Amino acid sequence: MEILATLVFFAYAPALAILWYFYHKDKYEPEPKRYVIATFLLGATLSVGISYILESVLTIGGLIQPILPTTAFYVALVAGLVEEPAKALAVRFPFRAGQMDGIMDGLVYGVAAGLGFAATENFLYGLGWGVAVTLTRAFLTPIAHATWTAIIGVGYGLRAEGRPVILGNFYALAIFLHFIWDYFAFLSATVPAYNIMLIFLLLLNLSILRYFLLIGEEEERRRFWYYFVRRGW
Repeated sequence: MEILATLVFFAYAPALAILWYFYHKDKYEPEPKRYVIATFLLGATLSVGISYILESVLTIGGLIQPILPTTAFYVALVAGLVEEPAKALAVRFPFRAGQMDGIMDGLVYGVAAGLGFAATENFLYGLGWGVAVTLTRAFLTPIAHATWTAIIGVGYGLRAEGRPVILGNFYALAIFLHFIWDYFAFLSATVPAYNIMLIFLLLLNLSILRYFLLIGEEEERRRFWYYFVRRGW
């Protein structure tokens, strides 16, 4: 029971802490908490479930023989192709509910879905491989998944405010970043020198999140002062 509690804490606490940070960065027009929580939970349940089923059939195997070879390349590629659209289903929930109207909204909901997914994934890894694995992943994968799904979330945020964006481009970027992260993570298990690439990708993920945060805050400020002036008149 103590081990289970430890797994739950280290799987979900870091993800919730990061979500708290991004939620409170949306100062001018915070999203309804119930939608943010629901998006997190959908990422943690629906997205994980869909991913597990599809990846089991395609590469991981288990009860059945997988369709593709279980190599670093194919496992990483399938992970990106399956998990990013699966997490996007959680992002589409607030989008279809009319809760998005810009970059910051897409960022918050994208981060929420990605963090929910990462938390449950880390918990399941801990069940299978031990607490040490969950502890290690707790400092890496929440940021990674949050970044990849935030890319898709920002795409939906831009679409929601009427910009003529091609959502496929946002999906493609998220899938590619996910693929190269997983690929080098697998390679680093046998060749530690590849950890340099993981450090680079982690810094890249942080830079992307920071960029989205800056442009999201700027857009929110412009919108706030626009409506403030109009109401003043």
